[in-house]
Amino acid sequence: MAVNVDLIKKLREKTNAPMMDCKKSLVEANGDIKTAMEILKKRGQIVALKKAGRTAKEGVIESYIHSNNKIGVLLEVNCETDFVSRNEEFRRFVKDVCMQVAASSPAYVLREEVPKSIIERETEILKEQVKGKKPPKVMDKIIEGKLEKFYSEVCLMDQPFIKDDKITIKEYLGTLIGKIGENIVVRRFVRFQVGEDIG
Repeated sequence: MAVNVDLIKKLREKTNAPMMDCKKSLVEANGDIKTAMEILKKRGQIVALKKAGRTAKEGVIESYIHSNNKIGVLLEVNCETDFVSRNEEFRRFVKDVCMQVAASSPAYVLREEVPKSIIERETEILKEQVKGKKPPKVMDKIIEGKLEKFYSEVCLMDQPFIKDDKITIKEYLGTLIGKIGENIVVRRFVRFQVGEDIG
C-alpha cells in the first residue's frame, strides 16, 4: 500500500522516529496512525532488548531538588558513549526520571532487585486477603494481579510515567533506546526527604 507523505510526517512529529521507520510502520498498519504508533513502540522495545547486552560505562549523574527544598534525588543513568550523554533527549529522559523518583518514591530500580523475603511476605498478605473468597485458580490470578500492582508502586521501571501514565518508565526508556540506538541503563538512585526515618 502507498502511504501519503503527510501521514508519514504526522507520525514522525508524534513519535520522533526516523522517516523510513514511520513509512514501514504505516504500510504495516494500513495507514492507521494509532496502530503504526503501537508498531513503532514495540519495535523500540525490540531494539532495546538487542542493545541490552552492550556495556554502558558513560553517562551522567543528575540531581533534582523539589521546589519546597524538602525532597532531593541523585540519579545515575549510563549509556555507551560520551556523545550520547550530551544528547538533548537523553538529558531530558534523565531529568524526567529524577522527577519521577522524587514524586513516586520507588524503593528499587528493577523488580529483580526486590528481595525474595519481601515478595514472599507480600504474597502471604495477599493470600490472607483473598483466602476462602475465590476458587484456587482465580485466587492465583488475583494474587498475580496484585503483585503486579505492588511492583508498579515500588519499582521505578514498572511505575507509570508521571508525565504520561499510559506508559511505564521501562517503555519510555525502550523508546529512547530505539531512537538513540545505544544501550541506556538506569543504574541507581538515592532519594532524600526531610525528616524521613526520624522516630
